[in-house]
Amino acid sequence: MNTTPEFVRIFDTTLRDGEQSPGCSMTPQQKVVMARALAELGVDIIETGFPASSQSDREATAQIVRELRDPTLAVLSRCLPGDIEASARALEGAAKPRIHVFLSTSPLHREHKLRMSKEQVIESIGTHVAMARSYVDDVEFSPEDGTRTEEDFLHEAVAVAIAAGATTINVPDTLGYTTPEEIRGLFERMIANIPGAKDVIFSAHCHNDLGLAVANSLAAMEGGARQIECTINGIGERAGNAALEELAMALKVRNAFYNIDTRLDTRRLVPTSQLLQRLIGMPVQRNKAVVGENAFAHESGIHQHGMLRNRNTYEIMNPSDVGWPDTKMVLGRHSGRAALEHRLRALGYTMEDEQLDQVFAQFKALCEEQRVVEDEDLERLIDGGVSGQGYRLSSMTISDRGQRASAQVELSAPDGRRFNESALGDGPVDALFAALSNATGVKLSLESYSVHSVGLGADAQGEASLSVHHDGIEYQGSGTSRDIIEASALAWLDVANRILRRKPAGSPSVGKVANA
Repeated sequence: MNTTPEFVRIFDTTLRDGEQSPGCSMTPQQKVVMARALAELGVDIIETGFPASSQSDREATAQIVRELRDPTLAVLSRCLPGDIEASARALEGAAKPRIHVFLSTSPLHREHKLRMSKEQVIESIGTHVAMARSYVDDVEFSPEDGTRTEEDFLHEAVAVAIAAGATTINVPDTLGYTTPEEIRGLFERMIANIPGAKDVIFSAHCHNDLGLAVANSLAAMEGGARQIECTINGIGERAGNAALEELAMALKVRNAFYNIDTRLDTRRLVPTSQLLQRLIGMPVQRNKAVVGENAFAHESGIHQHGMLRNRNTYEIMNPSDVGWPDTKMVLGRHSGRAALEHRLRALGYTMEDEQLDQVFAQFKALCEEQRVVEDEDLERLIDGGVSGQGYRLSSMTISDRGQRASAQVELSAPDGRRFNESALGDGPVDALFAALSNATGVKLSLESYSVHSVGLGADAQGEASLSVHHDGIEYQGSGTSRDIIEASALAWLDVANRILRRKPAGSPSVGKVANA
């Protein structure tokens, strides 16, 4: 069998293990959309689901089988005849089908989960791997909780699976318990000592309970694994799985060290990550490696100064290599004079030192009022504008009764006039945003929206964050209030006011003037 040492196979289980994560379930059609993206990314094996577990998984697998021909399509199956038969039916017509059979092997699982002896486990593995092999030529076997299994028994279980026809042996760190040194040695010994090991592909499936999933996966690869099981954004049971994007870029950036790569088009990493976030409604943290919004963002004055001299001073990856348009020089309270001057030059402003000092002082004062200073904020500073100028929320009323919610807002304009508008929506926030759009005349296409708590106890406030598009430009907005609906309104107005300030002076006002 061709093990091609220069490449490691990427086995993506976003649609199976990832989807099992609480709050991450997908409809069959959403799974198809995600599977297309994974194929475009260049994933070698896509695990589409667990057909015996639900009709939804069977439907999703059947649709993906009809559409995708290039990647291997795998489905999960317990060591049960009914599961294996359901898996074989789900894969009918697949160009490259794989049945992934698993059975627990650790003492804890044998005693408390399976209530089976070692002999019964070994017999079941041999019987069911052979059964799966009678349906397809590509069979993967996983000894669940493999890293907590007695090593001699693990070797015996794997040897039986290979003899029964398994072509891939996956050893899961099901509880995220192992360490890099341990798992590296485990794979080295298995490959060196198990009969038939040289004729199969060894795989690692690491969970992130101790934050070591990616490190353990890389160590397993150093030990001889040539397939890594992972998920987009690291979603999965409990603390998740090894994050595909982190593994891919570790191998790319440190290729001289590992001398192994993937077949992934890494430029698709960010779009694929963002697609998953939209499908399941679970955003990644801003400081998430590779795909988080802050992964290539710099606010510190020291860092920005270094970046302006040579980007390699504070970046080990090119943002375009993973799908980001460019590095972000975020202007905020930690930014220095050099970063401000660089941004002003990009906007077309050239200043003498004295004038720049004056603008820098104004900029620092503005940073005390808001976290991030955008281009339009700088333009207002230079043009002598007033900080915070724009529509302000005077009052709002939300009603969520029956099938549709309603919202009524009253805004005060910079010239003192007040505007009243109302709207219906599919929920209170949808109705609120529609009413604000009616009042300001600004139409925004919402890409993402989230709320979270800031602070603890009685002093806690809600912060709303949203990402929108307007005229082909992406904007980020945020708002804070003790009421999360009001925070949402403030976040929406944060964006709308910036857009309106870009409009030429004298543009007509919109909305309904409130009754005196």
